Amino acid sequence: MYFSGTGTTEKIVTRIAETIAEGLTPGKDITVFDFTSPSARKMTHDFGEGDLVVFGVPTYAGRVPNVLLPYIKDGIRADNAIAVPVVMFGNRDFDDSLIELEELLVGDGFKPVAAAAFVGEHAFSYKLAAGRPDELDMKTAVRFAVDAAVKIKTMSITEAVPVRVSGQPLVRPYYTPRDRNGDPIDIRKVKPVTGDECDRCGICAEVCPMGSIPKSDPSRCDGICIKCGACVKKCPLRCKTFTDEKYLYHMHELEEMYARRAEPATFL
Repeated sequence: MYFSGTGTTEKIVTRIAETIAEGLTPGKDITVFDFTSPSARKMTHDFGEGDLVVFGVPTYAGRVPNVLLPYIKDGIRADNAIAVPVVMFGNRDFDDSLIELEELLVGDGFKPVAAAAFVGEHAFSYKLAAGRPDELDMKTAVRFAVDAAVKIKTMSITEAVPVRVSGQPLVRPYYTPRDRNGDPIDIRKVKPVTGDECDRCGICAEVCPMGSIPKSDPSRCDGICIKCGACVKKCPLRCKTFTDEKYLYHMHELEEMYARRAEPATFL
């Protein structure tokens, strides 16, 4: 199960799930629940003992995206199903997103026995963690999944306790970017703009996880924008952009401050 605006979470979660499945039951296919679209988040899912769910979300401002909290809390139920929570982060830090996701899944009735945080190209940027997850990340994902499968195979359900992950149990507020004077930068109401080269193909409307871009006029963004980057990075003509000064300042600051290669973190 995953929410993946630009495809990075999907890539990692799918590889982990496929590798764990092969380690536990060779030849068995995985079932995919993609809850990126608004319609998918209207569906409920129940899991029971014997099920194993690799559950992935992106990190937004150091946390699980707040727009996903109602769905994760109310749309998913488990009765002693095993979970492997996975978060993606854009090369800065995953802060409390992984421990928050683990606690949410425990609240749903899951037993999270392994967890990981991986790096994906930042939703704001083509430079920050460009092209990631890359080959090295995928190799780490496979190693993690192999080890997770061994752990799951050799334990009983009564031994399944939540794996210890980094982060603060009492989750901190969402990360707040600041300018050079230390004043907070609020980009919550910022929306993408559409260039004149738009041919109204409607791809942006199809991929917007909030359903905020109308198919009748994809140059508009009528609803909430969560800055997931889906409309920008999936536009074949690259005619969706953000021009807000505060948004661009924050983007460039991230690109300058976090140019180093951040590495995945795995917990077993």
